[in-house]
Amino acid sequence: MGMSLVKGNYQLSTCILLNSQLRTTVFPTKTMPIMCSSFSKPLFSFSSFKAFSSQTSASTSNPDEMPAHVGFLGLGIMGSPMAQNLIKAGCNITVWNRTKSKCDPLISLGAKYKSSPEEVAASCDVTFAMLADPESALDVACGEHGAARGMSPGKGYIDVSTVDGATSKLIGTKIKDTGALFLEAPVSGSKKPAEDGQLIFLTAGDRSLFEMVAPLLDIMGKSRFFLGDVGNGAAMKLVVNMIMGSMMASFSEGMLLSEKVGLDPRVLVEVVSQGAISSPMFSMKGPSMVQSMYPTAFPLKHQQKDLRLALELAESVSQPTPIAAAANELYKVAKSRGLSDHDFSAVIEALKIKLQTQSKE
Repeated sequence: MGMSLVKGNYQLSTCILLNSQLRTTVFPTKTMPIMCSSFSKPLFSFSSFKAFSSQTSASTSNPDEMPAHVGFLGLGIMGSPMAQNLIKAGCNITVWNRTKSKCDPLISLGAKYKSSPEEVAASCDVTFAMLADPESALDVACGEHGAARGMSPGKGYIDVSTVDGATSKLIGTKIKDTGALFLEAPVSGSKKPAEDGQLIFLTAGDRSLFEMVAPLLDIMGKSRFFLGDVGNGAAMKLVVNMIMGSMMASFSEGMLLSEKVGLDPRVLVEVVSQGAISSPMFSMKGPSMVQSMYPTAFPLKHQQKDLRLALELAESVSQPTPIAAAANELYKVAKSRGLSDHDFSAVIEALKIKLQTQSKE
């Protein structure tokens, strides 16, 4: 599909390609409406978000130029497999986690251990952080013995946590005050893509740091986008997860409706997988949901947190998001029923509760 972006005399033609070798999308800083060659008027425009440009091949990153010493802070459901992939690729890794026992498997693979984020950052050229929420991300970066205290000119800090834009900007400011570089790089993908090195990095911040760590991102992921100023990566991730959470809530409704009208929900999953709304998420999670099993790939509490942050983002620009708001309420019900640490597909249980309540009335 051909597409042009026009601003005055500035025009850039792009072609959306599906090619496994195209790993990076870079977004320039000009503001411009997006045009389709079949239409004379803009389909939509970006006012504050900086839009759209080119892709380059992963071959532009040189593994021989990788940073010599890499730190990794936060070894949970995502951080641990990401760090393991770096170790397996031969990187010199130093790790830290609040619960030290989570470091032990990585230490057994050859990682070094430091007792604080400050010590990790001080001993490494670049440091990655994968934390559960904005509060944790801010504390690990900027708190007592935080990573910022170990940063200095020539070093880089890459926060791959999912946080709001304000938190990301605050962390970035604290890091850059030390003379170091900062890149926000939240990831799209859950446990299995993290294990398989198939994450999508949504980066923004210092372009030179993006280029420096490109070989490391390519080890952990299948593609990387550079989106311009700090805050854009966080916003993109929240929009993506808002869509994902709403999709799962709608899918759950459909599964329960199919069962209630006498259809086999397993067949529904198969039908969906072969049609226009086919999604790997539905195909992977549907069979387990039929059995009321929710093995955790992306915790429900994190999905609800991301919906909350996305709704706050929408409120900040007066954007109505009624579908996401309704989905958020379902995830809150599921959390109240003790499902926080289950996979986010357990949101279907919140709908089952509503059905049970209705049947008793």
